[in-house]
Amino acid sequence: MSMDYILRIMKPMLEGAQMTVILFFITLILSIPLGFIVTLLAKSRIKPIAWLMHTYIYVIRGTPLLLQLLFFCFGLPMLPVIGEYLVLDRTTAALLAFVLNYAAYFAEIFRGGMLSIDKGQYEASQVLGLSKSQTLIRVIVPQMVRIALPAVTNEATTLVKDTALLYAVAVPELLHFANTAVNRDFTIVPYFVAAMIYLLLALVLTLFFRALEKRFKFE
Repeated sequence: MSMDYILRIMKPMLEGAQMTVILFFITLILSIPLGFIVTLLAKSRIKPIAWLMHTYIYVIRGTPLLLQLLFFCFGLPMLPVIGEYLVLDRTTAALLAFVLNYAAYFAEIFRGGMLSIDKGQYEASQVLGLSKSQTLIRVIVPQMVRIALPAVTNEATTLVKDTALLYAVAVPELLHFANTAVNRDFTIVPYFVAAMIYLLLALVLTLFFRALEKRFKFE
Protein backbone atom coordinates (compact mmCIF):
# COMPACT_ATOMS: atom_id res chain seq x y z
CA MET A 1 0.00 0.00 0.00
CA SER A 2 1.12 3.54 -0.72
CA MET A 3 2.04 6.11 1.86
CA ASP A 4 -0.97 8.13 0.67
CA TYR A 5 -3.27 5.32 1.79
CA ILE A 6 -1.60 5.11 5.21
CA LEU A 7 -1.92 8.88 5.66
CA ARG A 8 -5.57 8.69 4.61
CA ILE A 9 -6.49 6.10 7.23
CA MET A 10 -4.37 7.72 9.93
CA LYS A 11 -6.83 10.55 10.60
CA PRO A 12 -9.79 8.37 11.75
CA MET A 13 -7.42 5.99 13.53
CA LEU A 14 -5.83 8.84 15.45
CA GLU A 15 -9.34 9.95 16.43
CA GLY A 16 -9.87 6.45 17.77
CA ALA A 17 -6.52 6.62 19.55
CA GLN A 18 -7.72 9.80 21.22
CA MET A 19 -10.58 7.84 22.80
CA THR A 20 -8.07 5.17 23.84
CA VAL A 21 -5.87 7.75 25.54
CA ILE A 22 -8.80 9.50 27.24
CA LEU A 23 -10.15 6.23 28.61
CA PHE A 24 -6.67 5.25 29.77
CA PHE A 25 -6.02 8.44 31.72
CA ILE A 26 -9.48 8.67 33.28
CA THR A 27 -9.32 5.01 34.33
CA LEU A 28 -5.85 5.44 35.81
CA ILE A 29 -6.69 8.68 37.63
CA LEU A 30 -9.84 7.20 39.20
CA SER A 31 -8.85 3.58 39.78
CA ILE A 32 -5.56 4.16 41.63
CA PRO A 33 -7.05 6.19 44.52
CA LEU A 34 -10.15 3.96 44.53
CA GLY A 35 -7.92 0.90 44.73
CA PHE A 36 -6.07 2.39 47.69
CA ILE A 37 -9.36 3.13 49.47
CA VAL A 38 -10.50 -0.44 48.82
CA THR A 39 -7.22 -1.70 50.31
CA LEU A 40 -7.79 0.31 53.49
CA LEU A 41 -11.43 -0.75 53.76
CA ALA A 42 -10.46 -4.39 53.25
CA LYS A 43 -8.30 -4.05 56.37
CA SER A 44 -11.15 -2.51 58.36
CA ARG A 45 -12.03 -3.95 61.74
CA ILE A 46 -15.69 -3.63 60.75
CA LYS A 47 -16.22 -7.14 59.40
CA PRO A 48 -19.11 -6.46 56.98
CA ILE A 49 -17.10 -3.71 55.25
CA ALA A 50 -13.95 -5.85 55.06
CA TRP A 51 -15.98 -8.82 53.78
CA LEU A 52 -17.69 -6.62 51.15
CA MET A 53 -14.34 -5.33 49.87
CA HIS A 54 -12.83 -8.81 49.72
CA THR A 55 -15.90 -10.05 47.84
CA TYR A 56 -15.67 -7.15 45.39
CA ILE A 57 -11.99 -7.89 44.71
CA TYR A 58 -12.66 -11.61 44.33
CA VAL A 59 -15.57 -11.13 41.92
CA ILE A 60 -13.81 -8.54 39.76
CA ARG A 61 -10.51 -10.43 39.57
CA GLY A 62 -12.30 -13.74 39.03
CA THR A 63 -14.36 -12.68 36.01
CA PRO A 64 -13.19 -11.44 32.56
CA LEU A 65 -13.08 -7.72 31.89
CA LEU A 66 -15.02 -8.33 28.68
CA LEU A 67 -17.87 -9.89 30.66
CA GLN A 68 -17.88 -6.91 33.00
CA LEU A 69 -18.01 -4.53 30.03
CA LEU A 70 -20.98 -6.40 28.57
CA PHE A 71 -22.73 -6.38 31.95
CA PHE A 72 -22.33 -2.63 32.52
CA CYS A 73 -23.23 -1.74 28.93
CA PHE A 74 -26.12 -4.13 28.36
CA GLY A 75 -26.90 -5.90 31.65
CA LEU A 76 -27.49 -3.01 34.04
CA PRO A 77 -30.65 -1.75 32.28
CA MET A 78 -32.09 -5.28 32.47
CA LEU A 79 -31.89 -5.53 36.27
CA PRO A 80 -35.32 -5.86 37.92
CA VAL A 81 -36.86 -2.73 39.47
CA ILE A 82 -33.73 -0.54 39.32
CA GLY A 83 -32.66 -1.27 35.75
CA GLU A 84 -34.51 1.69 34.23
CA TYR A 85 -32.48 4.04 36.45
CA LEU A 86 -29.16 2.53 35.40
CA VAL A 87 -29.28 3.23 31.69
CA LEU A 88 -25.91 4.74 30.75
CA ASP A 89 -24.39 5.67 27.43
CA ARG A 90 -21.86 3.13 26.17
CA THR A 91 -18.79 5.23 26.88
CA THR A 92 -19.79 5.98 30.48
CA ALA A 93 -20.74 2.36 31.15
CA ALA A 94 -17.46 1.13 29.69
CA LEU A 95 -15.48 3.65 31.73
CA LEU A 96 -17.27 2.51 34.90
CA ALA A 97 -16.37 -1.11 34.13
CA PHE A 98 -12.72 -0.24 33.53
CA VAL A 99 -12.42 1.84 36.71
CA LEU A 100 -13.98 -0.84 38.92
CA ASN A 101 -11.92 -3.58 37.29
CA TYR A 102 -8.57 -1.86 37.62
CA ALA A 103 -9.34 -0.57 41.11
CA ALA A 104 -9.62 -4.18 42.26
CA TYR A 105 -6.25 -5.07 40.75
CA PHE A 106 -4.58 -1.96 42.17
CA ALA A 107 -6.10 -2.79 45.57
CA GLU A 108 -4.30 -6.15 45.53
CA ILE A 109 -1.06 -4.49 44.43
CA PHE A 110 -1.27 -1.97 47.26
CA ARG A 111 -2.15 -4.71 49.74
CA GLY A 112 0.98 -6.59 48.72
CA GLY A 113 3.02 -3.42 49.07
CA MET A 114 1.71 -2.79 52.58
CA LEU A 115 2.28 -6.40 53.65
CA SER A 116 5.92 -6.18 52.57
CA ILE A 117 6.61 -3.30 54.96
CA ASP A 118 8.26 -4.49 58.15
CA LYS A 119 6.06 -4.34 61.26
CA GLY A 120 8.89 -2.52 63.00
CA GLN A 121 7.96 0.54 60.94
CA TYR A 122 4.58 0.68 62.67
CA GLU A 123 6.14 0.17 66.10
CA ALA A 124 8.75 2.87 65.47
CA SER A 125 6.00 5.28 64.43
CA GLN A 126 4.14 4.60 67.69
CA VAL A 127 7.32 5.26 69.67
CA LEU A 128 7.70 8.59 67.86
CA GLY A 129 4.15 9.50 68.84
CA LEU A 130 2.67 9.43 65.34
CA SER A 131 -1.05 8.80 65.00
CA LYS A 132 -2.36 6.04 62.75
CA SER A 133 -3.18 8.51 59.99
CA GLN A 134 0.24 10.18 60.27
CA THR A 135 1.93 6.77 60.18
CA LEU A 136 -0.04 5.85 57.07
CA ILE A 137 0.66 9.10 55.20
CA ARG A 138 4.26 9.78 56.27
CA VAL A 139 5.69 6.29 56.71
CA ILE A 140 3.65 3.56 55.04
CA VAL A 141 2.43 5.16 51.81
CA PRO A 142 5.85 6.43 50.58
CA GLN A 143 7.38 2.97 51.11
CA MET A 144 4.36 1.24 49.59
CA VAL A 145 4.59 3.42 46.49
CA ARG A 146 8.23 2.42 45.91
CA ILE A 147 7.37 -1.26 46.31
CA ALA A 148 4.16 -1.20 44.27
CA LEU A 149 5.32 1.03 41.41
CA PRO A 150 6.73 -1.75 39.13
CA ALA A 151 3.46 -3.70 39.43
CA VAL A 152 1.46 -0.52 38.80
CA THR A 153 3.56 0.03 35.68
CA ASN A 154 2.67 -3.44 34.40
CA GLU A 155 -1.03 -2.86 35.04
CA ALA A 156 -0.94 0.52 33.33
CA THR A 157 0.67 -1.04 30.25
CA THR A 158 -1.99 -3.76 30.25
CA LEU A 159 -4.65 -1.06 30.46
CA VAL A 160 -3.46 0.46 27.18
CA LYS A 161 -4.01 -2.89 25.46
CA ASP A 162 -7.28 -3.64 27.27
CA THR A 163 -8.86 -0.50 25.81
CA ALA A 164 -9.19 -2.53 22.60
CA LEU A 165 -12.04 -4.36 24.34
CA LEU A 166 -14.18 -1.28 23.77
CA TYR A 167 -14.60 -2.63 20.24
CA ALA A 168 -16.85 -5.38 21.65
CA VAL A 169 -19.35 -2.84 23.02
CA ALA A 170 -19.31 -0.58 19.95
CA VAL A 171 -17.41 2.31 21.51
CA PRO A 172 -15.43 3.92 18.68
CA GLU A 173 -11.76 3.61 19.57
CA LEU A 174 -8.55 2.74 17.72
CA LEU A 175 -9.34 -0.90 16.92
CA HIS A 176 -12.85 0.02 15.75
CA PHE A 177 -11.50 2.35 13.06
CA ALA A 178 -8.77 -0.12 12.12
CA ASN A 179 -11.28 -2.92 11.61
CA THR A 180 -13.59 -0.62 9.64
CA ALA A 181 -10.73 0.20 7.25
CA VAL A 182 -9.81 -3.50 6.92
CA ASN A 183 -13.38 -4.49 6.02
CA ARG A 184 -13.75 -1.57 3.62
CA ASP A 185 -10.44 -1.82 1.80
CA PHE A 186 -9.72 -5.58 2.06
CA THR A 187 -6.21 -5.06 3.41
CA ILE A 188 -4.55 -5.79 6.74
CA VAL A 189 -2.43 -2.64 6.64
CA PRO A 190 -4.74 -0.82 9.12
CA TYR A 191 -4.04 -3.57 11.66
CA PHE A 192 -0.31 -2.92 11.36
CA VAL A 193 -0.87 0.82 11.72
CA ALA A 194 -2.99 0.19 14.83
CA ALA A 195 -0.27 -2.05 16.23
CA MET A 196 2.31 0.69 15.72
CA ILE A 197 0.11 3.19 17.56
CA TYR A 198 -0.41 0.78 20.48
CA LEU A 199 3.33 0.10 20.63
CA LEU A 200 4.10 3.81 20.61
CA LEU A 201 1.66 4.44 23.45
CA ALA A 202 3.15 1.56 25.43
CA LEU A 203 6.67 2.87 24.82
CA VAL A 204 5.84 6.37 26.04
CA LEU A 205 4.13 4.91 29.09
CA THR A 206 7.06 2.59 29.86
CA LEU A 207 9.59 5.42 29.63
CA PHE A 208 7.48 7.61 31.89
CA PHE A 209 7.12 4.96 34.59
CA ARG A 210 10.79 4.03 34.40
CA ALA A 211 11.70 7.66 35.05
CA LEU A 212 9.22 7.66 37.93
CA GLU A 213 10.74 4.49 39.38
CA LYS A 214 14.24 5.97 39.24
CA ARG A 215 13.04 9.10 41.02
CA PHE A 216 11.44 7.14 43.86
CA LYS A 217 14.41 4.79 44.06
CA PHE A 218 17.02 7.46 44.60
CA GLU A 219 15.07 9.97 46.67
